[in-house]
Amino acid sequence: MKSMLRPYEQRFPWTLDWNLLRTFMVVVEQGGVTRAANFLGLKQPTISSALKRLEDSVGQRLVERKPNQFRVTRAGRALYSECSTIFGSVAQIPSLLQAGGEELTGHISIVSASHVVSPHVDSVLETFARENPKVTFSVVVAESTEVVARIEQNRASLGICLLGAVPKSLDARVLYREYFALYCGPRHRLFGKPEIAMADLRGEASVAFQTELDGGPLDAVTRLRERARLAPGLRGVSANLPEIRRMIIANIGVGGLPVHVAERDVKLGLLRQLPPLTRLPAIDIFLLSNPRRKRAAAEAALLDRFHALIARHPLGERTYGGLPAG
Repeated sequence: MKSMLRPYEQRFPWTLDWNLLRTFMVVVEQGGVTRAANFLGLKQPTISSALKRLEDSVGQRLVERKPNQFRVTRAGRALYSECSTIFGSVAQIPSLLQAGGEELTGHISIVSASHVVSPHVDSVLETFARENPKVTFSVVVAESTEVVARIEQNRASLGICLLGAVPKSLDARVLYREYFALYCGPRHRLFGKPEIAMADLRGEASVAFQTELDGGPLDAVTRLRERARLAPGLRGVSANLPEIRRMIIANIGVGGLPVHVAERDVKLGLLRQLPPLTRLPAIDIFLLSNPRRKRAAAEAALLDRFHALIARHPLGERTYGGLPAG
């Protein structure tokens, strides 16, 4: 039977210059050597040399570089995933080292889809921050696919996002539910009409979230637009809720928004809800965490608070902006 080498008996981790992994990760995330050099404050030949050294070390071509083209190879994508995981683990070290005292300290990093609006979430954060004044926070807004990737790569404490499918490697729990409806802005021809019928929307231009496309988590909103028989194709697309709101108000097109988020703009006369007014699509917003993450005390405590919230309040109490589809 073939014996297995223990980690310190393997030469690769000892001979590898680990700085090359960080450089490679930046090259992939910046989408090229030049942008990576600018990001790191180094010269382009230095980055190119580091990339060549790493490729020699692993014995694989990691990126294909041609004029006006930059492509990460299959081996490069696999290495990038491992680099991201290593980076996430190293980023945890300060919080883990600060976990020894009775008073909670450390840093909590949250990665979230845009415009998460929930009084339940706000209440948990407000109470936790007040009770633990030495804990610091950072919130990064990203597309839902990026939220999932960052949590899988162990690069954030927790995530809040939409999900098309629940990743098997992560713990995913419904944090709250929201309903979507169609809206137009004050310059739209239907805004001041006393009564609006569904037929009035036929052929209207529309805008949409990126996650409405290709069967994404907001596919139900696409079906809502189809029910209204809006014009085929889209006049505007964004992954960011405030930008969708901006396009609707600017009359670029009709678009879907969470009812409870749009409510304030409706009251201010900036938006008007359009038909259909019944059987609105329900969208679940998930709390994501990585079971494999070594959590600092502050991270574990906040996650426990969110789990307690979910256990204590039935989903009906955490549902905003509409009635269940009938």
